[in-house]
Amino acid sequence: MDTPEQPRRQRGQRTSTKLTVAEPAELMAFLIANLPHKNRNNIKSLLSNKQILIDGKVYTQFNHPLRPGQEVTVAANRAPEITQYRGLTILHEDQNLIVINKQSGLLSMATNKERDHTAYGILSDYVKKENPKNKIFIIHRLDRETSGVMMFARSEKVQRLMQESWNDTIKERTYVALVEGVPQPPKGTVTSYLKESKALIVYSSQNPDNGQLSITNYTVLKSTADYALLELELETGRKNQIRVHMQDIGHPIAGDSKYGAATNPIGRLGLHAEVLAFEHPITGEAMKFDAPVPKTFLAMVKERTE
Repeated sequence: MDTPEQPRRQRGQRTSTKLTVAEPAELMAFLIANLPHKNRNNIKSLLSNKQILIDGKVYTQFNHPLRPGQEVTVAANRAPEITQYRGLTILHEDQNLIVINKQSGLLSMATNKERDHTAYGILSDYVKKENPKNKIFIIHRLDRETSGVMMFARSEKVQRLMQESWNDTIKERTYVALVEGVPQPPKGTVTSYLKESKALIVYSSQNPDNGQLSITNYTVLKSTADYALLELELETGRKNQIRVHMQDIGHPIAGDSKYGAATNPIGRLGLHAEVLAFEHPITGEAMKFDAPVPKTFLAMVKERTE
């Protein structure tokens, strides 16, 4: 049986118990073995009250599989309700970073037209509830109509570390896109040089002197006659890169009239940041977060997927 570490004080909690997984097990069996003072009903209550975290993320499913090396936290208090924020869900937070799943329609940060309801504004208010002096800092952005995983720093130092070492620190950045038509071949790489005009339109060029090198790898996951669901891995992270590159190959993202789309079948831009994996800027720990593909994307490619 694993020996729990000394209970440790965490923000918003009296104490917590941390347990390290030594061998593969289901969550309920692991908790029963490691919390002998609690019965099955006690443990079910902990799960339903969102007091069980695996590697910092809340899990409520009793049969969730555990892998050796994972850390299970038993929080003394109920987890704060994080789904109450209109437009985002917090996936992870520590003293250096906050990782969220942003919904489509929410700005990453303020513009001249929208200053209040932004991911930055929501999280800024959130951290100030703990201490009015707390701040958050933008590391990267997602377009307003793009959903998925993004992160913020909790200090200027961490913001600078992440931005200056972005290409080395980011290990995986995967998107899914719903595009018009079906790209041929079904797997490929788009390379061009991107430059933004004064009208805020990003243009693609094959001239190295006319923009920043941009590389997008795509794979068709599913398709119908009219739409395809693509997995996209970025080798570079330029503004509007995926949107422009999909226009370049003649398969613009559904709902993206700015870059050539003729249809809007799901009432939003068909682009979602599914996976973000990186090396923690302070601890060096490997971090990986994912946001499930929106059901509306999957519904468009249900037919004739073979």
